[in-house]
Parts: sequence; C-alpha cells; structure tokens
Amino acid sequence: MENAFFSISLIVAVSALSACIGVISRQPIVVAYIAAGILLGPWGFSLVKNVELINDISHIGVVLLLFLAGLVLHPQRLISLFRKTMLITIGAGAVFTVLIGTLLVLWQFPLAESVITGTALFFSSTILVVKLLPTTTLHQQRMGSLCIAILVAQDLIAIAILLFLKGERPDSWVGAVLVPLRGIAGIAVVMLLEQFAVRPLMRRVEYYHEVLLLLALGWCFGIAAGADYIGFSHETGAFIAGLALARSPISYFLSEGLKFFRDFFLVLFFFTLGAQINLPVVKEIWMVALAAGVLLLVVKPLLYRWLFIRSGEQKRFSTEIGIRLGQSSEFSLIVAVVAAEHAFISLKMSQLIQLTAIFTMIVSSYLTVAFFPSPLGAKSTLKQD
Repeated sequence: MENAFFSISLIVAVSALSACIGVISRQPIVVAYIAAGILLGPWGFSLVKNVELINDISHIGVVLLLFLAGLVLHPQRLISLFRKTMLITIGAGAVFTVLIGTLLVLWQFPLAESVITGTALFFSSTILVVKLLPTTTLHQQRMGSLCIAILVAQDLIAIAILLFLKGERPDSWVGAVLVPLRGIAGIAVVMLLEQFAVRPLMRRVEYYHEVLLLLALGWCFGIAAGADYIGFSHETGAFIAGLALARSPISYFLSEGLKFFRDFFLVLFFFTLGAQINLPVVKEIWMVALAAGVLLLVVKPLLYRWLFIRSGEQKRFSTEIGIRLGQSSEFSLIVAVVAAEHAFISLKMSQLIQLTAIFTMIVSSYLTVAFFPSPLGAKSTLKQD
C-alpha cells in the first residue's frame, strides 16, 4: 500500500513550489495546483498512485468551503434572493443543456449521453467562484450574495440529478413529497439546535479560541454527516450548518479562523483534478472538449449578463457576475463519475465532461483574476482578500 504520509508530503511540497512559480509569473494559483496533479499523477511521473485516497481527503475542503460560504450569508438575505436567482438558474440551465447537447449530437454522440453531458456542464464551480470572491466583503456586497444564491440553486438541482442517477428516485407521489419535507424538517432541526444548544455553548467558551474553532468544526461535520444520513449531500449539510451560525455575531470570527483549514484541503482537491486527467482518452476527445468549453465560456457569461440585466441589474454588474459564473463545476465532475458508474454514459463521455470542466475552470480563473477584484488578483489594484 502506498504510504499516505509520503504522498501528502510530496503533494504539499510540489504544490507549494508550483504555487510560488505561479505567483511570480502572475498565473492563477488554481492552475498551479492542477499542474502539480498532472505532474505527479498516474499519467505524469506516477509518484502519487492512490489518487482516490487523496480525493476522499480533499472532500473535506469542499465541505469547509460550503460551511464558510453559509457563515457569511444571513438566511433572510438568501431567501429574498432565491426568488430571482432560481428562475435565472433554471432558464440558464435549460439553454446550456440544449446548446451542449446539440453540439455533441452533431459530433455524433448518442442523444441520451449528450443530454446528460449538457446538463452536467451547466453547473458553475462553487469552489472557484467563492474562492475568487473577496471574502472580507462577501457578506456586504450584492455580487457575493447573488453568486452564492445562484450556486446554492444549482447545488439543489445537482443533488436531485445525483439522486436520480444513483437510482434514489421516489417510487410514488408520496415519496416525491417526502423528500423536500424531510429537507425542510432537517433545516428546522438545525436552526433550533444552533439557537438553543450550539450558540449558548459558544458563549461559554468564547475566550478559548481553539475550543471555539473546534466546536465550529464539530458542528460543521456533524450536520454534514447528518445530511448524508437522511439522503442529502455533505456539502448541503455543511452549507446549512454555516447558514444557521450566520445569525450569530461570532460568525465572521469563525469564517476568518477556519480559512487556513479550508485552503489546505482545497489544494488537495485541485491536485486531484489534474491527477485524474486520463491522457490517452484526452487524445481522442480534446477537439470536442475544446469546442464545448469555448461554447460555454462565450455563451454562459453572455446569457447570465442578459438575464441579470433583464432582472434589473446594471450592465457592468451583470457582465462581472456572468464571467464569474462562466465555467463548469466540481459537481460536473461528480455527475460524470456517478453517471459512468451507473452506465448512463460511457467512460469516454465521462472524461469529456471532466476535461471540459477543467478547461473552463482554468480559463475562467484567468479571466476573473485579470479583470475583477479577487484574493488572487493579477494586479495589486485588484487584489482584495
């Protein structure tokens, strides 16, 4: 068995070196982490062979990311934004599914697989969008709030698709009603537990910062595990846990204190993206992946821009939010893997989704850090943490 300590040590060392090169050459750090994965993974020097283990560990970073996103977004603000963003999300998703599906059918891929691929690629990256937003002003700016609302709406759609692909479909109208009711009941329980159990406990230990942060982590992962138990994703549970704590005055302190933990595990996540690229299959599909990626990168920002202008937002604001949301998502990668495991799509189509998603994430990160405020801003005037 591969030594886990050696693998993680090697990943951290090489990722740190590639990140330094990225910073010096003014490249997005995300690209540096993906490059490290390609270099050390099975299709590079193959120094890290157990990519599945690293991927499982990196999932902690995704959970923490959603938890911190919830921490800086008050529930009442989220609910008020959902009315606008849900319609925009559904409308944009339908257009992207048709566009990508049509492209793949014209490229002589099967219709059913083309539709699934188009649906998978419509999601925007929660990790990339949130990480490239200035976190200190995320709770103050309308940009951050609308991005989070769009991403949460997409996550809910993605969860429904994953349940369908896994065969966890309600067998009657009663089952279809029970699923959302179970979710509503779960949210109510979380809110009550936070208000009457977690918040008073945090007041008792607020002067012991180590204990306070550990309690927040325990709350996050406890609710994430509970969400998985009742049929929802860890990410959904973590977001709801953060959302509940956002009502507390201590939420900002917690979000600042937990950033380092989130960022460390996200390094592993982006590393596994690069390590999982199957180069022999890539040689067969790179042209169609490039075409699909360019189509997404051009049409997606323009469509979001048009939809937000139609909803009453200013043109400059709508252009920025369109570009920030203009990539595919880590949920695209998850849908690709699950769909292939359950024989809804071929391995080749799964790799097509993954390659297109990674391509759009890389290009989108370049565009965002080059033109808009970001913690990784290419210019000093754009660098905002």
